Amino acid sequence: MTKAKLNIGIILGSTRKGRVSPQVGEWVKGIADKRGDANYELLDIADFNLPFLGTGTGEEAKDWAGKIASLDGYVFIVQEYNHSITGALKNALDSAYAEWNNKAAGMVSYGSTGGARAAEHLRGILGELQVADVRTHPTLSLFTDFENFSTFKPAELHLNNVNLMLDQVIAWSGALKSLR
Repeated sequence: MTKAKLNIGIILGSTRKGRVSPQVGEWVKGIADKRGDANYELLDIADFNLPFLGTGTGEEAKDWAGKIASLDGYVFIVQEYNHSITGALKNALDSAYAEWNNKAAGMVSYGSTGGARAAEHLRGILGELQVADVRTHPTLSLFTDFENFSTFKPAELHLNNVNLMLDQVIAWSGALKSLR
């Protein structure tokens, strides 16, 4: 019996004009697609036009929750804004609950300190959503991995960490699937 491939969403965590998360997300997806071990999909929260939690009709949030429910695991592209995650990412996380439960997530972060502080905040939120975050966490520096802070040019050393993180996301997502 052949085992179906897992579905992993690569979630862009920023909606800001001029953001670089699409460059980082495409890079991660390119690495992931070469592996052939899962179905990887790039998700831009900006495409869902989510209203601020508690406002709007809720149709956008239903579409978002449906997409989140269809996935077995996630990779978050996390940028550090004021020592934390973006408001848009927090709102997207809060716009679903049960759909996140018993899944795994990795993260690739960037910022002046590699986005480490944002990633630590995200880890606490994911725990509350019953998402198991994996250990390996590639961190990208605005100073060394981006030309003029806007053109993504990752150092070769990050490739190994991205693959290790994806190994863990796949292993944990598969294991947690039995709980859903």
